[in-house]
Amino acid sequence: MDILQILLTDSFWAASLRIATPLIFGVLGALICEKSGVLNLGIEGIFAAGAMAGWMAVWLGAGLWGGLLAAALVGAFFGLIHAILTVPLGLSQHVSGLGVTLFATSVSYFIYRTALPNVTSPPRIESFQALDIAGLSDLPFIGPVLFQQTAMTWLALLMVVLVWYVLERTALGVAIKAVGDNPDSVDAQGLSVYSLRIGAVMAGSALMALGGAFLTMSAFDAFFFGMVNGRGWVCIALVIFASWRPGKALLGALLFGAFDAFQVRLQTEVGALVPGQVFLMAPYILSILALVIAARGADYPRALLTPWFKGQR
Repeated sequence: MDILQILLTDSFWAASLRIATPLIFGVLGALICEKSGVLNLGIEGIFAAGAMAGWMAVWLGAGLWGGLLAAALVGAFFGLIHAILTVPLGLSQHVSGLGVTLFATSVSYFIYRTALPNVTSPPRIESFQALDIAGLSDLPFIGPVLFQQTAMTWLALLMVVLVWYVLERTALGVAIKAVGDNPDSVDAQGLSVYSLRIGAVMAGSALMALGGAFLTMSAFDAFFFGMVNGRGWVCIALVIFASWRPGKALLGALLFGAFDAFQVRLQTEVGALVPGQVFLMAPYILSILALVIAARGADYPRALLTPWFKGQR
C-alpha cells in the first residue's frame, strides 16, 4: 500500500480514534484541574490506578459499568490526596503530583500482586465490545470509524461535550475558571476557593482514571505492569496544545492517535529499511513539534501553580 493511501483508509482513522480515547479522558481531566489553578502531575499514577481498579472490579463480578464507577472513585480518591496537599496546605504542586504518581502506581501493583501472588499471566475479563449499530455501522468510511467503536469511546466523546458545556455555559464553570484566574475575586463573591479547587481536582482525577480503565476494559482485557506507558505525560502536554479548551483537547488527542496509528502502519511499509525505534519515537517527536507551534500565545490560567490562602493578598 502507498504510504499516502494509509491516510485514506477507514481502518486507519478507526484505530486513531481508539488510540486517542484514553488520551481524551486524560486531557479533559488535566484540563479541569488546571482550569481551577492546580497542576496534577499525578495523572500517570492515576491512569495506572484506574486501570487496575476497573479491571479488578470487573474480575470480582461488578460488571463493566461497575468497573468504570470503581475506577472513577479511585481516581477521585487520589485526586483528593493531591488537592488536600496543594490547595489548603499550599505544598508544591509538582512535588505532590509526582508523589501521587509514585504512590498510586505502587499501590496498584502492590494490590495486584497481593490479590494474585502466584499468577504468571493476568486473568482475562470480558471487556467492552465494539458496538454494532444497525444501519450506521455499514455506512461507507464513517461507519467503521465512528459506529464500530466501544461504548467507552462514545463516553469519551460525550465527556468532551459535557466538559465544554459545564465550563462555558454554567455558573459552576464560570466559578472554576475564575478560581484559576483570580481566586481573590471568587472569595470576594462569598464562594469557597478551597471547595471549588478540591472539587475540580477530584472530578478531573476521576476522568483521568477512566482513561486508565479504557486500557484494561476496552483496549485490552487484562491488567499488566507498564501498560500506561507514558500516556499521562502526553495528556499534560496536550492540555497546553489545546490552550485549555475542550474542543482543541479532542483535536490534540486525535492528532496524537493518528501519529501513533500511522507509525504502526508505516513499519509494515518500510520497517526493513529503518530501525523500529525510529517509528516508536515518531509520534512523540511530532507531538512536541505541534505543541511548540500551538503553545505560542496560549491563554493559560493566571493562578495556575499559585497557592492561595484565605485572608492573604
